[in-house]
Amino acid sequence: MDNSELRNKTFNFLESVQNLPSMPIVLAEVNSMLSNESTSASELSNVISKDQGLVTKVLTVANSPFYGIPRRVSTIEFAIVILGFNHIKNIVIALSMMEAFKSVTGKKFQQKEYWTHSVIAGFLAKRLADDLGYAFSGEAFTSGLLHDLGLPLIYKLFQEEFEKIVDEAGIGNGTYRELEIKYLGATHGEIGAFLIDKWNLPESLSEAVRFHHEPNRENIYRELTAIVHLADYMLNKMELADYFWDNDAKLDNSVLTTLKLGGEKYLNDLIEKYDPLIKEQVENFIF
Repeated sequence: MDNSELRNKTFNFLESVQNLPSMPIVLAEVNSMLSNESTSASELSNVISKDQGLVTKVLTVANSPFYGIPRRVSTIEFAIVILGFNHIKNIVIALSMMEAFKSVTGKKFQQKEYWTHSVIAGFLAKRLADDLGYAFSGEAFTSGLLHDLGLPLIYKLFQEEFEKIVDEAGIGNGTYRELEIKYLGATHGEIGAFLIDKWNLPESLSEAVRFHHEPNRENIYRELTAIVHLADYMLNKMELADYFWDNDAKLDNSVLTTLKLGGEKYLNDLIEKYDPLIKEQVENFIF
């Protein structure tokens, strides 16, 4: 079977799966409320507060040192006022996707390491977006957190192939992405983007997830994709909150141009600057 046939088989199977994670009720309600311009912070807070687990996670995000909010955020309503409606929406999207896959675990999947990497990548992407002057830092957080969404989906639905990829990469029979193509005909970025599209979430999230290992590919969200790629690379480079699936990942130098970073010296200085902040977040990581 050639790659195109294998790819079609993989996505046809995904289309046919009846138990794909569905959009959580609270996210559907938040989306509906935010389409109404008259929705107040209090009303939105009441909806989010129906899910106490979500409340705890939203407040954890808001109080992260990456956000740099000078006073502690203790209520959802205050978080909405400080961060804004759209940013709260992006946080709820990301956390809802996490919740949909909380039960996916296994020896070769390494759930705790996966979620630590995902959340810290989201924080770092948001901070990079702010520092580099990217206007939509909320989308950077969400895209960073969801960039490897395809991995738990692969483990959940294609566990045999997932384990073959891990085993073969472990003995040097190819890179993770080469082996994804070999066994699935598609990358984990493409598979994660499939679910994001299935949930009718913003195209910007889908494209950033789809191309986070190929930021030089043409797409209209190239800057956002470059930020996610850079955050992912930096964690791997620093060996902080990294995930084994990225062990063979390389920096795509096109991001230096896209983000106007000037060169690798600037990038190395940037990594050194963020190192203590990331260490602090990893040491205090509770999610």
